[in-house]
Amino acid sequence: MPPEIFRVSTLDLKVRSFAWPFAAERRAEIETHFVGKQRETPALWNGRVLLGRNMVRTGKHLSSDYFETDFANFLAWRDWGFPDPGVFNGFGMGALKSSDGAFLLGEMSVRTANAGRIYFPAGTPDPSDVKDGALDLTGSVVRELTEETGLEAADYAMDPHWTCVFTGPSMAAFRVLHVDMSGEDLRTRVQAYLDRETEPELCAVHLVRTMSDLSPAMPLFVTVFLQDQLSGGG
Repeated sequence: MPPEIFRVSTLDLKVRSFAWPFAAERRAEIETHFVGKQRETPALWNGRVLLGRNMVRTGKHLSSDYFETDFANFLAWRDWGFPDPGVFNGFGMGALKSSDGAFLLGEMSVRTANAGRIYFPAGTPDPSDVKDGALDLTGSVVRELTEETGLEAADYAMDPHWTCVFTGPSMAAFRVLHVDMSGEDLRTRVQAYLDRETEPELCAVHLVRTMSDLSPAMPLFVTVFLQDQLSGGG
């Protein structure tokens, strides 16, 4: 399906118990697949993550159910071409934007499941992002941003709305984060943080100012978002 881009102001993401048939029916295959992925990337850990289903959009409001599952289940579902179309990976992304209009993105290191890919700080939500029975996507964005770049919530101002890009298997919810420093200064600060880390999730940072800065290493949802922003969508 072609990607759909839309903006919402409010989210209602309830976490509910769900026995995922895909995970149960293909348990043995999934375990074998994950063992192979760990041989390639020893740092992979089979923690718990949250995936979405039953998404409904009404005007500027988006609601969806989320359920908890193993990272191994998610990885197999992703690597095998998303065999259950009723499930999606719905995550938040902090789109860092400098005072002179540059967006800052990170390149994932070889120790991650997405080595070489370039996108905004993000991650599949996990149980630590659940608050009062619902997924706190804003909290997830803040957490991931701090872990990957060292920036704290006081370092930026959030846009009030979300810009979402839905591709079917994924729903990326972008929150533009305005930083009061130039693109070069922002890149220098984040790079300094990475240099201090012993095992950073990012191996490089990139600035995007124009369409010519887009890269094939960026996932489709990132490219769609940036094209919209650079063409004046905002």
